[in-house]
Amino acid sequence: MPAPAGRFTPAACYQAMKAHDIRFDGRFFVGVSSTRIYCRPICRVKLPRFENCSFYVSAAAAEAAGYRPCLKCRPELAPGFAASEASAKLAQTAARFIEDAIAGIGGGTAKGDADHPLHVIAARVGVTDRHLRRIFQAEFGVSPVQYAQTHRLLLAKRLLTDTALPVAEVAFASGFSSVRRMNALFSERYGFAPTRLRHILAEAGGASAAVAENARCFTFSLAYRAPLDWPALLAFLEQRAIAGVEAVSDGRYRRILRHVRSRDGQAICSWLQVADQAHRNALQVTLSPAFAPVIAGVLSQVRRVFDVHADPWEIGAALGRLAQGSRGLRLPGAFDGFELAVRAVLGQQITVAAARTLATRFVAAFAEPIEFEVTPPFTDLSVAFPTASRVAALMPAELIRLGIVAARAQALIALAQKMVAGELDLSPAANLESSCAALQSIKGIGPWTAHYIAMRALSWPDAWPPHDVGLLKALGLPNTARGWRAAEAIAEPWRPWRSYALMHLWNAQEKTA
Repeated sequence: MPAPAGRFTPAACYQAMKAHDIRFDGRFFVGVSSTRIYCRPICRVKLPRFENCSFYVSAAAAEAAGYRPCLKCRPELAPGFAASEASAKLAQTAARFIEDAIAGIGGGTAKGDADHPLHVIAARVGVTDRHLRRIFQAEFGVSPVQYAQTHRLLLAKRLLTDTALPVAEVAFASGFSSVRRMNALFSERYGFAPTRLRHILAEAGGASAAVAENARCFTFSLAYRAPLDWPALLAFLEQRAIAGVEAVSDGRYRRILRHVRSRDGQAICSWLQVADQAHRNALQVTLSPAFAPVIAGVLSQVRRVFDVHADPWEIGAALGRLAQGSRGLRLPGAFDGFELAVRAVLGQQITVAAARTLATRFVAAFAEPIEFEVTPPFTDLSVAFPTASRVAALMPAELIRLGIVAARAQALIALAQKMVAGELDLSPAANLESSCAALQSIKGIGPWTAHYIAMRALSWPDAWPPHDVGLLKALGLPNTARGWRAAEAIAEPWRPWRSYALMHLWNAQEKTA
């Protein structure tokens, strides 16, 4: 008898399969007993009989039941989904550790040894490892180790399919400690060797185009749940783009990114580009070949910044009339928490344009140019945002001469020093309460700035910056204590998506300004 997948009954899952409804893509997977293959609900293969179908809440659960991934719909391309319940959120946060290559569990050896064992991940999300196993099993249908193994295998499959990387490099880029371990898991789960996959695809004529396209760089598709208001997302990022670091042009976002590898702390600086493929409901991500060792982490950053995990229908239903006509509005994230925090401090009580000018001066004064192994497809970006250690060593006078007021100059240096000392965590998996408290312990950073940083750097969906002038204007309320109490009452039904409500209100305010 088919098993239920999360909150969907088997019958509902089967109806979604028949409709190929993209809103269910990634919410469940279907295993077909007659073929021993599992698919996404949007797969266009011949519809299997209901009695041959079993439904699973994750790809890992389908593989644990003995199914192989479909080569046509490619389960590794399915979008994720944003969870709002407490236990689900904890499980999702732990899963992001794995996906970001922050936690390398289950791939070091056949016994599952790792650089970051389960108790370390549990400590990062604030629960015991026993509780994490329990909620992870409930959310995904498998253990964290099984989830990590599946994630590595699917990433390896993706790299073998879409790039010309040698098999050994694919193994290490996917988080395996050896080619032997990858080969063993491939054989155990899929029934063939990794090299056989390339032969299969070559015989089918499906690999040559992708490999040729990625000969000098990596190109991937990241699926999202439609609709996506790409122009609005780009406009938000363009208004805040720092010259030399990031830019928006011809409908594409591009930037210089510094990605710190969790295994050894090595920083890799290079370029990336993101464009919308609306006809496929996917983002096209082009990465420099320098990112080969950290592809998983960089792709996860892109997913977070462009909010591909969001479900616009679920969020729109909560926001009601506020979201009518613009359900595709997303919550822009940040590639680097420290960079976003600096921008937020620089932007206090001044316009977005003025903050961008200060940020550009800041970068020009303290950033170091990047030497590229492979020339990027653009020439206007050449520096990475200054590191926290670089800023922590500055004197206030060096910032003041750029036009930054003394109080903010001191706040920026204190912010950097807390980051360097490990007293402030602005990574996506950081604890919300402790990060906000650490931010507000810095003189010059108040609740509004802390909420804004949490909203974008920590991807907090329920931020509500106190006494925000823009949202009060958008709601037609006075900038008084009474007006703010009225705003909080209006926003209460929007929980836990008040950050999205804020984006709608800011967007409406900018259109009428």
